[in-house]
Amino acid sequence: MDLRAACRRQWSRFSFFGLAFGTLFFAAALTPSLLPRPYVVQGILAGMALAVGYACGVGAVWLWQWLELPRPGEKLDRTARQVTTAAVAVVVVAFLWRMTVWQNSIRERMAMPRLETAYPLRVCAIAIVVAVLIVLFSRAVIGACHWTSAKLHRALPRRIATALGATVVLVLLLLAANDLILKSLLGFADGLALRYDRAVDDGITAPTDPLACGSDESLISWNVIGRQGKSFVAGGPTQDDISEFWGRDVPRPLRVYAGLDAAPTTESRAQIVLDELQRVGGFDRRVLIVATPTGTGWLDPGAVDTVEFIHGGDTAIVSMQYSYLPSWMTILVDPQQARIAAQALFDEIYGHWTTLPPDERPELYLHGLSLGAFGSETSADLITLLEDPIQGALYSGAPFPSRVWRKIVDHRNEGTPEWLPRFRDGAMIRFTGRENSLDEAGDHWGPLRVVYIQHPSDPMVWFSPTLPWHRPAWLDEPRGADVSPYLKWRPLVTFLQIAWDLPMATSVPVGYGHNYAPTSYIDGWVAVTAPEEWDDAQTQRLQERFQGVVNKP
Repeated sequence: MDLRAACRRQWSRFSFFGLAFGTLFFAAALTPSLLPRPYVVQGILAGMALAVGYACGVGAVWLWQWLELPRPGEKLDRTARQVTTAAVAVVVVAFLWRMTVWQNSIRERMAMPRLETAYPLRVCAIAIVVAVLIVLFSRAVIGACHWTSAKLHRALPRRIATALGATVVLVLLLLAANDLILKSLLGFADGLALRYDRAVDDGITAPTDPLACGSDESLISWNVIGRQGKSFVAGGPTQDDISEFWGRDVPRPLRVYAGLDAAPTTESRAQIVLDELQRVGGFDRRVLIVATPTGTGWLDPGAVDTVEFIHGGDTAIVSMQYSYLPSWMTILVDPQQARIAAQALFDEIYGHWTTLPPDERPELYLHGLSLGAFGSETSADLITLLEDPIQGALYSGAPFPSRVWRKIVDHRNEGTPEWLPRFRDGAMIRFTGRENSLDEAGDHWGPLRVVYIQHPSDPMVWFSPTLPWHRPAWLDEPRGADVSPYLKWRPLVTFLQIAWDLPMATSVPVGYGHNYAPTSYIDGWVAVTAPEEWDDAQTQRLQERFQGVVNKP
């Protein structure tokens, strides 16, 4: 009996309207977002939504009382509670029952196996635990605010003591969260990523070719290139692979990469990349690409391998590392490093390129995936493009803070969807996705060609800090083929859903989410670089060669 009484007392401490709001938020969190979710992630997300909804309900009751609005009579209050309880229960049961259907609506569009069940009971259990922990923590914070305010009230007026007490507790909490929790977690993640960056994948060995970056003759030591850099310089198609595709002898493609340990500063790393590029004769090639990697230092083989095939190995690709954390983490912690590194490398390469006779220098292009696109898109400014323009750029998965991308999308032609916009006459900038849409703007291209590849289901592209209160345009009809028709915008909840999609952006098959297919890169490079001696038959042959290839960092 004592246990039952204790449980009743604890239960009575919860706000009825807080629970009602929270349960509705919980139900809304079960609806689909951009990516399919495992039941553990779904449970954590639903628990957070339940806690947020509970806070909204408690806040609504507090506001009602603060405004001194009349309270309903006892009979009306009892009836309202009964009706609310019944309605909320029906909604929750219905949403739990539909959860499997909603998850499969995404999985079917991404060619993933269907689920037999989305494990609603497990989701409920996880959500309740998460929500209770969040609510108890919040109550502890509120209790600390009341205790501090009561102590201060002995010497200060009540309202000043209340405001000052809450401020003191919240400031101390933020300092503790930043210094003890956030920095510790980031330090752990940073150390883990550093160890991962200094590892070497199986089968990757230092090159012996004098023209290879990291060889004994190279200005950049093999030991300072980094894990992803080593995979880049030691990987890719061989000279024989490209010769077989073209049916003739071709030059060896050149790749130059500087890891974080290659030099102490960003500027000195960029300088050593330029020196190495000159050493191997990179400025004698037909095509020169300045590529900005992702946060981990990764360059997608689907992007770099394909362009080397397209141009018969007569290429040089240069890049340098600026981080070893995943892009979604880097973009939240220190995204400007990508821009600083991209600018430094471009300035060095472009500065030397402009000193060469125009008819004797290579065509110069930019490339970046994810955070690499964010950094690279601002490296060539307007003055550069007017004075001595480069030839173009190919970007994929430009993340939501990308200023240039955002401005282009916001000024798209009226009537074109946000996920596949058309910009003016398409002579300079075009967009495409899983299916090639680059020809929809016609055959006319200007001297500078820029292509953005983006998927409607990529949360790195479509997340926004305004999602809690603003319905995004990418939900307008027509929708992208890989977006569930059941995805609806709901205040606060959609923000939580898409935020939880971010760390899972590459967990789906190639061609969806933040995984870009080699076939899309082939279409993009052909459009941007306009290769000589190239036709549709070769495009199809190269796409067949890369069909089914999965490239993940």
